[in-house]
Amino acid sequence: MSRVPGWLGRLGAGLTEMSERLDERRAEVEKDTGSEPGAGRRADRPADPVPPAPRSAAAPAPRPAGPRPDPAQAVPWGVRVAAEAGWRLLVLAGTVWVLMRVISAIQLVVFTFVIALLVTALLQPTVARLMRHGVPRGPATALTAILGFVVIGLMGWFVTWQVMENIDTLSNQIQSGIDDLRNWLLKSPFHVTDKQINQIAKNLREAIGANTDQITSAGLEGVQVVVEALTGILLVFFSTLFLLYDGKRIWQWFLRLVPAAARPGVAGAGPRAWRTLTAYVRGTVLVALIDAIFIGIGIYFLNVPMAVPLAVFIFLFSFIPLVGAVASGALAVIVALVTQGVFTALMTLVVVLAVQQIEGHVLQPFILGRAVRVHPLAVVLTVAAGGMVAGIGGAVVAVPLVAVTNTVVGYLRSYSAEVAADQGGPSAVEDDQGGEEQPGRGGEGPEPVAVPSGERDGV
Repeated sequence: MSRVPGWLGRLGAGLTEMSERLDERRAEVEKDTGSEPGAGRRADRPADPVPPAPRSAAAPAPRPAGPRPDPAQAVPWGVRVAAEAGWRLLVLAGTVWVLMRVISAIQLVVFTFVIALLVTALLQPTVARLMRHGVPRGPATALTAILGFVVIGLMGWFVTWQVMENIDTLSNQIQSGIDDLRNWLLKSPFHVTDKQINQIAKNLREAIGANTDQITSAGLEGVQVVVEALTGILLVFFSTLFLLYDGKRIWQWFLRLVPAAARPGVAGAGPRAWRTLTAYVRGTVLVALIDAIFIGIGIYFLNVPMAVPLAVFIFLFSFIPLVGAVASGALAVIVALVTQGVFTALMTLVVVLAVQQIEGHVLQPFILGRAVRVHPLAVVLTVAAGGMVAGIGGAVVAVPLVAVTNTVVGYLRSYSAEVAADQGGPSAVEDDQGGEEQPGRGGEGPEPVAVPSGERDGV
């Protein structure tokens, strides 16, 4: 019994000593690794291998996570350019639509001012000439404006007087001409019968009787048109008077509304636009006068009634490019047909066509020259668009508007090229034929910022 406790004591002491040595060893390991107690023991043991998760054959391999690209960069370049151009075109279309609505609301004021500009372009050289002969600006302006409108009024009075004086004779001649035309149709190879002619006349009478209300309303509208015409004439007179007298200060006031960065270019483009407008108006008046004189002489010797009023109509209609010449020539041919017969009508048509061919191929290129450089296709499309938008007035002002716009755009291109050259940029711009157009070529270079004060520039 005495040996068992001693053996047990030595065994317990050995186990205690071994435990203390293990604790010391563990403390040294933890001190070297800097981990929490018990971490060394876990680190000494190898980690159990984790089997990889099975992947499906159809599942794509995972991509490394990263920043997403900019959506604008993902859109193709052509689509981006089309979108940028598209919304800008929509803004421009909306602006033009609003502008057209405003113009249609004040159509009378706009047309009268444009006509006043055309009349001013015609009369301003006379004011400058009178001032060079010592006449003060005020009396020169008043004298020129009064004489100009008196001449226009006398032309209108003369046409009205001639029509009223010859209306009875013209009615008899028209009735006789209709009878002659009827007899000619009956004897012509067209096999027109008397019954067909009577049916056509009956249909015309019934159409007139059925549309009596429309004719009456048209007459009432005609009264309104007369009132608007008188108002427009007064506005044209006063606008022309002030433009002739104070055009320089009006132009300076307009320049102050232009942003300072664009003011030098606009100041240089204004006088050139005015010279283009003046050349167009004076050339058109001269061409219309030549047409009226020669066609009037031709139909006078053909014994067509009211040759002089018809010549005045031809002069006035010539201000509508292309359409006016056709309409006035057709009017002369119709009057010759119903009053003098088919042969006289054919000869009148020959005279009208001959004069118009000389006008189109000789007079306009020689008189207008390079002052109004607008392609014939542009003239046709412009007249058509102006007539569709604003009727006869739109057709009249469309071509000078396009001519002035063409001059202004050409000058601004040259001015921008010269400014770019002065700043170290390209010194020339390519023209439409692929060549290079030097800025300022042919006297079209930019002018100083100051507004030209010469009397020859007009408004």
